[in-house]
Amino acid sequence: MPVDNEENEVVRQRKDKLLRLRSEEGYDPYVNETWDREITLEEIRSKFDYLEPEQEAKDNVIKTAGRVMTIRRQGKATFADLADETSRMQLYFQLNSVGEKEYDFLKKWVDTGDWIGIVGYPCRTRRGELTILVTEYKLLSKAIRPLPEKWHGLTDTEIRYRQRYMDLIANPDVREIFRKRSKIISSFRATLEAHGTLEVETPTLSVLAGGANARPFKTFHNALGLEMYMRIAVELYLKRLVVGMMGRVYEIGRNFRNEGIDTMHNPEFTMMEVYWPYCNYVDMMHLAEELIRNAAKAIGTLEIEWNGMKLDLAKPFKKITMREAVKEYAGVDFDSINSDEEARELAKTKGLGDELTGHESKFAILNLMFEAFCEEKLIEPTFLIGHPTEISPLSKRDPENPDYTHRFELFMFGKEVANAFSELNDPIDQRERFEDQAKKKAAGDDEAHVFDEDFINAIEAGLPPTGGMGIGMDRIVMFLTGARSIRDVILFPTMRPTK
Repeated sequence: MPVDNEENEVVRQRKDKLLRLRSEEGYDPYVNETWDREITLEEIRSKFDYLEPEQEAKDNVIKTAGRVMTIRRQGKATFADLADETSRMQLYFQLNSVGEKEYDFLKKWVDTGDWIGIVGYPCRTRRGELTILVTEYKLLSKAIRPLPEKWHGLTDTEIRYRQRYMDLIANPDVREIFRKRSKIISSFRATLEAHGTLEVETPTLSVLAGGANARPFKTFHNALGLEMYMRIAVELYLKRLVVGMMGRVYEIGRNFRNEGIDTMHNPEFTMMEVYWPYCNYVDMMHLAEELIRNAAKAIGTLEIEWNGMKLDLAKPFKKITMREAVKEYAGVDFDSINSDEEARELAKTKGLGDELTGHESKFAILNLMFEAFCEEKLIEPTFLIGHPTEISPLSKRDPENPDYTHRFELFMFGKEVANAFSELNDPIDQRERFEDQAKKKAAGDDEAHVFDEDFINAIEAGLPPTGGMGIGMDRIVMFLTGARSIRDVILFPTMRPTK
């Protein structure tokens, strides 16, 4: 019998059992509204760890609850494994302890997957396993669908992502990843607030999708008769708040980009963006190191491993310019390239001809070569600086070399995790760069930055010198927990419908 048919048969049998439970026993397992759980399983483990084999703590009545994971029936005794959100523990039911009527109910009506409340006392078995000897119990909710271990296993990633509830039931390690995610985000908040940074909320819907070079999701507002966009970044709103004298501000929230899905990308993802007046991108470097180190400490260690690569976050982060990286890893010295045509010809010799349109500048080629030959080499935490102005429309120019900007991208394990600027606050320069981006968009570049006139108005009102940074929270969680895919750290990742 195919697995799906076998599972469907179990569901059918359990539905029939539920009907009989209601008709024969007059018991509805879904009407119980509360159960006064007084202690979790992890707290029981900690409190009664001192028990020796065959020792009981009869005077310590405990009241807890959880899901029945396994049942092993042995005549007048039944063993079960109970799990809650904190741990897993053996239960021991004796006919003499719970009474004949309740013991018969247990044998006849309680299945794996069911939620039960129990009263009992702790003991340790001869083999040394901490156990709860049950004196009372109550069926709180009945599971119709079988537990995942028995039927389709724990390794089918499609099922794991589509039915995350089953994944969480079957895999305590997955639950632990999401607990660590929460601790990481809480650590970010604590660090930012310790620096006097105010958490704010900005719109998810907007008539313009600005703040990044990305393709947006479109929607339509019926009442206004207006095409709108899901935000791709919160940058321009947060900088408006700095203009409005809100001081240091940050936001942790969802962004949406209508782009590909892979192990590093999900269309809906979480970003942290922060803006500090009177600071620059060097201040953001210090903040990035502090945020990431504190988050690593919050979940246990500064030594992390991802995809077979190990890092020690206690070490100072490295720093390299884009030109230095291309020279080191691609063998091309852009300081000696004098024309766009020369750069395009070099790109062809490096095997990048298929990615060229014939109109790229040498600065665009520099970025192309970095992405092709250097990015994956930046394993140790590394600040990449010296980005061309052409690809950094919101960043201040380097006054000593205006073709480049005061910007960094932070790389770990060969992947970008942060992007930061000394924010461009010259409204005339900003207008010119928006106009340049508008020309690129008109020429067919869907990811070119939109022209935002109101943002120009805002910085014309006066944006102080400001350092700003965005950090991809999902990737940080991936790297700090060792998760292989971004889908492993997003509770409900975007999936193609099965039908």
